[in-house]
Amino acid sequence: MKNIEASTYKATSKTRLADLDTREDFESSDKRLRKALENIRVELGEFQDTLYAHSKYSVLICIQGMDTAGKDSLIREVFKDFNARGVVVHSFKVPTELELKHDYLWRHYIALPEKGKFGVFNRTHYENVLVTRVHPEYIMGENIPGIKSVSDIDQGFWDKRFEQINNFERHIAENGTVIFKFFLHLSKEEQRQRLLRRLALKKKNWKFSPGDLKERLLWNEYQKCYEEAINKTSKSHAPWYVIPSDNKKAARVIVASVLLEELKKYKDIKEPELDDKIKANLEEYKKQLEEE
Repeated sequence: MKNIEASTYKATSKTRLADLDTREDFESSDKRLRKALENIRVELGEFQDTLYAHSKYSVLICIQGMDTAGKDSLIREVFKDFNARGVVVHSFKVPTELELKHDYLWRHYIALPEKGKFGVFNRTHYENVLVTRVHPEYIMGENIPGIKSVSDIDQGFWDKRFEQINNFERHIAENGTVIFKFFLHLSKEEQRQRLLRRLALKKKNWKFSPGDLKERLLWNEYQKCYEEAINKTSKSHAPWYVIPSDNKKAARVIVASVLLEELKKYKDIKEPELDDKIKANLEEYKKQLEEE
């Protein structure tokens, strides 16, 4: 299987989603893709142990994508070899009554990973410039000063939100959070096939909602909103990666490879050394235990 480079998928210039592939298989079988992921997972798990011991950085992984893009299964498979104490997953749904009493970033801020841990956002703070942009009436539930009706929500409103999100990410990056943002790029036809499978397979029925079909009708509008969000918020300290996701197994390998390649660049993340006094007495401690 060919070498995967993070730069291939990083949104570093003007991104046009329609021009980007939604399928990749690296000319590899499912078996080879699974094996590649297993090998990368082992290394990521070892890095996570070191990050936990080092305890000066945290890692935030943001995953966005259309319905059926494979967010849940990707999280399950990529982080399978992590120590449970070192990774926390948050799935953000419709804001609760309590969350709506705060600004829109509050619930994301309090869910940020502590130092030494990975945090995974399954759907993220970007829902506030995606779903709410396609459905601006949702903004009315936030009770924002100066916003009295949907007509008050103009381009300036969204530009301000992009600025706020950039400031939020810059702030946490400057305080030790390593940020990755992955957009699972799915084709409309592949989504159709996955929705059909949800209807055909009894064990998958629970995942289906008639609302999925209503949102599907807004596919082009969502693509435009994703495109603008990626272009306005992909920064060196918080880059977006556009991951071809029609092939779930390949998408998982790409995400895992990007994580490992970029995290290896942090040469200062090392297991802490023992205090000199403790180190000088290791033989004595060993002797005490052996003589018990």
